[in-house]
Amino acid sequence: MTLPDQTFAEIRDIRRALHRQPELSGEEFATAETIAGHLQAFSPDTILTGIGGAGVAAIFKGPGDGPTVLIRCELDGLPIEDLSGLDHRSTIAGKGHQCGHDGHMAILLATAFLLTEHRPPRGRVILLFQPAEENGKGARAVISDPRFGTIAPDFALSLHNFPGYPRHSILAKSGFVTCASRGMRIVLEGRTAHASAPETGVSPAAAMAELIRQLRAMSFTARLDEDFVLATVVHAHLGEKAFGVSPGHAEVWATLRTLTDERMAKLVSRAEECARTVSTAHGLRLQIDYDDVFSASVNDNALTQMIRQSAGELGLPLSNLEEPMRFSEDFGEFGKICPSVMFFLGAGVDHPALHNPDYDFPDELIPTGASMFHRTAMRLLGGN
Repeated sequence: MTLPDQTFAEIRDIRRALHRQPELSGEEFATAETIAGHLQAFSPDTILTGIGGAGVAAIFKGPGDGPTVLIRCELDGLPIEDLSGLDHRSTIAGKGHQCGHDGHMAILLATAFLLTEHRPPRGRVILLFQPAEENGKGARAVISDPRFGTIAPDFALSLHNFPGYPRHSILAKSGFVTCASRGMRIVLEGRTAHASAPETGVSPAAAMAELIRQLRAMSFTARLDEDFVLATVVHAHLGEKAFGVSPGHAEVWATLRTLTDERMAKLVSRAEECARTVSTAHGLRLQIDYDDVFSASVNDNALTQMIRQSAGELGLPLSNLEEPMRFSEDFGEFGKICPSVMFFLGAGVDHPALHNPDYDFPDELIPTGASMFHRTAMRLLGGN
């Protein structure tokens, strides 16, 4: 099935309107309201709102009993200035859809149209517009919502557009597909002193430098395999901007990244032990906390083969994805409760990269992504 020109134009215009009004993780209530309003035109059996915060789910039922297929996209934008110069560029200073989640939402709206034209033969298709993917909190919040039990899936599908590959090409890899990661914040507390008598205080300066060196030394990036470890120091702060004060406070922020959740547990233990050893040696109090916590995403082999079959039947080129992606995605949480697959949709070889300030989602990918989702869901539910 394809999108009629008028339907494509309407959904493209919705996508561009969403692009003008991005909202950050946990703030996507206006976006969700807009999505829920547009979904009404496609007559789903039920629309649930407020799931896991701002989440929206549209339920399309078949005439008979069968499995539930969940298709998920993201609602949130990024704290990045939109420098695309396009007519539909973001109107919100410091916020933009430089990851293409506006395009992913448009793809699910187009999938809703296809489901209206060709309903599931049995079971259900759930279109989930998930909040807070960028900070790793949204999928967990949705799954923890008491109403999630009414839409719990037997299979879960998602996609992400990916610049650097031919437009409309499909990249699908079974097994590990995106990395586990988390943000680690290490706080070192000493005691301030006059800069002329630093020995009367306890400065965290030397400990901070030692900690940064040791964290960087933990990285092992020869191959993206089960031994892959990457510790990236992303921020450091020491004292205040005052020449007369020897510092008493320091912070080191690092992003820890591994391919597997098991390897992440070992890396976390090692980094915490390092922080404890350094802080104790320098007589400092230590505090550690975490944010932006992502599990690894693992693609089910059978679902991955179905994605490849759908691409072949639609005449879409398949690109070889030899290694998992280094970035993280909270879609991995759905893989813990049912077979799941995330595939990638080529956005163009020379297209600006994700999170670049001049990135914009290519509108022509909307019918491609929708056709892939609809065809795969129909196969899972026994339709043609």
